[in-house]
Amino acid sequence: MESGGLLFEGLGVVMHEAALFAACGFLFMGFSDVVVDLIWIARSAWRRLTVYRRFERARADTLEEARSPGRLAVFIPAWEESGVIGPMLRHTLATFRHGDYRLYVGCYPNDPDTIRAVREVEDPRVRLVVGPVDGPTTKADCLNRLWTAMVADEAAEGRRVKAVILHDAEDVVHEAELRIFDRLIERFELVQLPVLPLIDPNSRWIAGHYIDEFAESHAKELVVREAVGAGLPSAGVGCAFSRDMLAGIAVRSGAGPFDAASLAEDYELGLKIRLAGGRAAFVRLPESEGGPLVATREYFPGTVEGAVAQKARWMTGIALSGWDRLGWSGGVEERWMRLRDRRSVLAALCLVAAYVALLLWALLSLRHIFFGIPPRPNPPLLEALLTLSFVLLAWRLALRFAFVTQAYGWREGLRSVPRVVVGNAIAMLAARRAVIGYVRARKRGRPRWDKTAHAFPMLLRR
Repeated sequence: MESGGLLFEGLGVVMHEAALFAACGFLFMGFSDVVVDLIWIARSAWRRLTVYRRFERARADTLEEARSPGRLAVFIPAWEESGVIGPMLRHTLATFRHGDYRLYVGCYPNDPDTIRAVREVEDPRVRLVVGPVDGPTTKADCLNRLWTAMVADEAAEGRRVKAVILHDAEDVVHEAELRIFDRLIERFELVQLPVLPLIDPNSRWIAGHYIDEFAESHAKELVVREAVGAGLPSAGVGCAFSRDMLAGIAVRSGAGPFDAASLAEDYELGLKIRLAGGRAAFVRLPESEGGPLVATREYFPGTVEGAVAQKARWMTGIALSGWDRLGWSGGVEERWMRLRDRRSVLAALCLVAAYVALLLWALLSLRHIFFGIPPRPNPPLLEALLTLSFVLLAWRLALRFAFVTQAYGWREGLRSVPRVVVGNAIAMLAARRAVIGYVRARKRGRPRWDKTAHAFPMLLRR
């Protein structure tokens, strides 16, 4: 056999091995996804056939008033957010319909532009907190500074805060969210509202892939987690925590309620609340009959670099450091969900293998077309695995289309199908960055706030 023939024979072997690895990984993850899908379908059908026939669907405009109204503290950590923090604060102050709340904004002494932007918003409901050390530290460390300031205000004013709410400097809040938090925090230690990314017309494909992921995860994944009794991870924005629960966690930690050594303090806090016996609720309420959901909206990164940096931070904090920090405690449902949370790096490896196999298949197919030399046929087992993988992929894309269409309309639903390729590319790049960052953080012994640039809509439309 000529050297060229040997080369192509070797490429055929590599193609088969890469395809086998990818197919096995996709089947392992795909069956888990199908179980989640079936639970969501069964739960939705059961509620339509029973609960919704007996009771009117809840809406924000019909929600009962809080039995024991109290002050709500909104924590907004800010590092190099001078471009968005001013408009965000003004919009928030003009939007919230609640009689007793305070916005705590955390800044760093070496970030004078952000400090200046906060000070320009002259309102007694805005409390600027400048930490004692230069930034960036971690988002959790900044949140702990805000907690310390809030506790000092409680002591000085003789008033105790009822709940702590988290938002980021680019968030577009909803007018009804404080009313929902005020009422439901009396029953739950964590209340999470959906997060719906805003459509960026200048980044339909990169920023747009966040639309697809959140439309599905915040309509199905979190619903199923709550239904099976697993811990509900906080999204870090649009969420409220019981002040008493946070105080208990702070006492047990010996520091603040947010772990300053974590890159995913919001995710971890939700799981810690579950382990401490606290109750969590993921709340999807329309603002009125036929109206949009009460949700937090924001722009997500619109560049490859920004999206990769953000996804890498999530992977590092949840899949890599989260494994080290939280382990595998809890029941079967908790361990299952943690396995799903930590599979992102494995998924990226499977994607790399799949695209390698696809490229080699294309190369060998071109050789067949131009030179009439057919590639080596797939073994029967591999053929069966690939067929099943494609069936699962078709199911996944159909569900993605349905959820995105429900949240954003059919045009975005159609875009969500080819946008899967963009999301896959970002996931692969992010996994590489996450592993490198994780190894470096282990050597340094401390994480660092690797934030992304943000944008805030100047003209807001409901």
